[in-house]
Amino acid sequence: MSDSVLTDVVEGVLVVTINRPEARNAINTETAVAIGEAMDRLDEDRSLVAGVITGAGGTFCAGMDLKAFLAGERPSIPGRGFAGIVEGPPVKPIIAALEGYAIAGGFEIALACDMLVAAEDAKFGLPEVKRSLVAAGGGLLRLPQRIPYHVAMEWALTGELVAATRGYEVGLVNRLTPKGGALDEALGMATAIAANGPLAVAASKRILIESPEWPAAERFDRQREISEPVRSSEDAREGATAFKEKRAPRWQGR
Repeated sequence: MSDSVLTDVVEGVLVVTINRPEARNAINTETAVAIGEAMDRLDEDRSLVAGVITGAGGTFCAGMDLKAFLAGERPSIPGRGFAGIVEGPPVKPIIAALEGYAIAGGFEIALACDMLVAAEDAKFGLPEVKRSLVAAGGGLLRLPQRIPYHVAMEWALTGELVAATRGYEVGLVNRLTPKGGALDEALGMATAIAANGPLAVAASKRILIESPEWPAAERFDRQREISEPVRSSEDAREGATAFKEKRAPRWQGR
């Protein structure tokens, strides 16, 4: 793992920190590769149930590193896209903890996450149009799925930065915190998720993501294909047994 990305494990949660504060955590190729490796680890390690991604030095991410781009770098990796996440987010839940700025590609990283926690003074947005560019890292695809259509159109076409408090008002931000508190709050959410059955958590996220594309007549059949293996798992039996015995469950991921 590169020094440009730091990782830590807390109670079944992988904490991923973009660690280029001198560049406002802008993404170069090295950083994209390292984030992609962290996402692979989150998906493949059975002891991990959820993840949190944040930035060092009081800011989340300023997007693509333009100096690296002008030097010929393309901070994208096969299968996961820009920043190692926007085209292939992890299968397991991941929460973005936003402090300072999350702009352009940095906002697109946040939008690739399942939940957002933001400090009250944080700001985010897609300012690409101000430079005659297009937010092609998933921002234009995901934003109208996260907030009302007309609000998404305003944000995307004006390119103006948006206050985290406004993001909370329109349902984009799950929780607001005082400055400096986003990571702790996101970690609290993630550890609450990680205390649950890992198979059930992954299956629930999959159904939430995939079901809008299912034909109405097939929804319950398709849901059953995902949910039944969990229902018949050892963990499901352990959950019922733990409830009966009034103790904490011991998940095995099987």
